[in-house]
Amino acid sequence: MSDFDLSLSGTVVLPHTIIENGYVAFRDGKIAHVGEGTAPAAKERHDLGNALILPGAIDAQTHSLSQKDQEDFIWSTRSAAAGGVTTIVDMPYDEGNLVCSAEAVRRKIAHAEPQARVDFALYGTVLPEEGASRILEQVEAGVAAFKFSTFGTDPVRFPRIPPALLEECFAAIAPTGLTAGVHNEDDEAVRAAIAKVKAQGITDYRAHAMSRPPLTELLASLQIYETGAQTGCPAHVVHCSLGRGYEIARLYRDQGFAATIECCIHYLTLDEENDVARLGGKAKINPPIRPRAEVEKLWEHVRQGNVTLVSTDHVSWSENRKNNPDMLANASGVPGLEVMVPLFVMGALQRGIPLTWAARLMAENPARHFRLSQKGALEVGKDADIAVLFPRPQRYDAAASGHNVVGWSPYNGIELPWTVGLTYLRGSQVFDGTNVAEPGSGRFVRPEWKH
Repeated sequence: MSDFDLSLSGTVVLPHTIIENGYVAFRDGKIAHVGEGTAPAAKERHDLGNALILPGAIDAQTHSLSQKDQEDFIWSTRSAAAGGVTTIVDMPYDEGNLVCSAEAVRRKIAHAEPQARVDFALYGTVLPEEGASRILEQVEAGVAAFKFSTFGTDPVRFPRIPPALLEECFAAIAPTGLTAGVHNEDDEAVRAAIAKVKAQGITDYRAHAMSRPPLTELLASLQIYETGAQTGCPAHVVHCSLGRGYEIARLYRDQGFAATIECCIHYLTLDEENDVARLGGKAKINPPIRPRAEVEKLWEHVRQGNVTLVSTDHVSWSENRKNNPDMLANASGVPGLEVMVPLFVMGALQRGIPLTWAARLMAENPARHFRLSQKGALEVGKDADIAVLFPRPQRYDAAASGHNVVGWSPYNGIELPWTVGLTYLRGSQVFDGTNVAEPGSGRFVRPEWKH
């Protein structure tokens, strides 16, 4: 009888090296051996040729419940499994249930677990009128981080947290060692820019970026990092569209502060002059998609190691929320779970950036960031969460795949040279290239924190 349940042979992508003729073997849902050459005997052995074997991705930013009766975990985790994403970290801004108390956390876990096809962790937040009073109870209930916003998208579902309250929350989080993630757009500056665009009568695709010029994003990022510096709380910018933002984060890290920064896959893929001009509301995202020159700056920051995480900021708005000819009237956000990993692999290969960054930015770093100690690496003893990509060119079509609650995607029509063909969660196959696991395959995962 073999010691291993399953072995996979192919090109193994680790955070700091690539094993061209490598293998991964697992036992009892855990990674048991990683090596080079002939794979050891196992109950099942699969030689995958030149396929890429990556650690299952951890998406640091998913919105499963932003629109009632729309996506939910039944669909978000289906898209995730089909995209090689084995853990999602879900945002707290659920329509009808702001996750800002221990009870709300427990309610969301109970709601999500029967639906989830991959594992999930949760963000918590605060209700502005309650201050930081419920921070610790949410930590004890199992949230992996906290999310705030310097901009008020919605007074109830997605409220602005003013500077004094942000400082209070950071100070409350600091002793736990968890991270405070913040949506980085200065409220006053954005509102002034929106008023200016409206006064000019501009309603086409240009209106969105004009309503959120670079300074609105950079001012907020500075506030976030300085609040972290003053309180001793790890500070995280949850999405940065500008090269300058990564320079600012690096400056704080060089000064010894815990200052992390996240790049969403849309900022590495789409640009304003081509994609937003073509897609209109279907490419409306906060902060906005920037010009192609800025996209290339972000890839250079990936190359230089200035990016902490790559995520999706996935949200599947119904199409009627994204097709208004008045650009500013559309909902903000796009789906991306099914294609984040193939898009990153494609972009990195096109630019000669080592694929080791895929293992680092979408698995190892997110696991460390959210203190999910069993996740994020093809290392002995860790969960056997694995994504396998095959060199099968495919023109992406969100409707044709069948794994998305909506048929639209800003990535429709992109030719992907590598596509996800197998996904394993804790050693069990949750995607075989066509079919995904049944609901209930996923679990809620808690972080380790300082008691």
